[in-house]
Amino acid sequence: MKKLLITCLALAASPVIAAPVTYNLDPSHTYPSFEVDHFNGASVWRGKFLKSSGKVVIDRAAKTGSLEVEIDTATVSSGDADLDKEIVSDKMLDVAKFPKAVYKSKKFTFKGDVPTKIEGEFTLHGVTRPLTLTLNSFKCYENPILKREVCGADAHAEFNRADYGVSFGKEWGFQMFTRLQIQVEGVKAD
Repeated sequence: MKKLLITCLALAASPVIAAPVTYNLDPSHTYPSFEVDHFNGASVWRGKFLKSSGKVVIDRAAKTGSLEVEIDTATVSSGDADLDKEIVSDKMLDVAKFPKAVYKSKKFTFKGDVPTKIEGEFTLHGVTRPLTLTLNSFKCYENPILKREVCGADAHAEFNRADYGVSFGKEWGFQMFTRLQIQVEGVKAD
């Protein structure tokens, strides 16, 4: 009996080992958006993609995670229907050949138990290159409507779109700098 009591006390005093938690991205709260140059500083084009999916797995105790996001590039919305037709055409994204853009993580960086940076690879227009997402904010909470845990983040990254074979406008002086913004919320999986 004494041995059983000591074993129980030892187990009770042991730290709880956290397990990875999976969150499915909520498509109604996840909108990757972008900013690109128009005529070398004349203005900035902005748009977003209306359909995306994916999941994130986070282990706060181990300070690890994984992320995969798939963006339906045909769902681009710039607020200008004619421009959207140009963006999805073979002049730019060529969605007939390349219907998806995909981000897959390689490494998470944490500050405390909060992720602050995600290193990974971004595939756009059939080209895969390293891309780091910086998280401006990250928060998990019990959603009172869903009655489930939800984690949300605001992230950004910058890249040269010509590196992905999307160089429309370069001959007219457009800068190839692209800023990617992602507002995302994930719902804890069952």
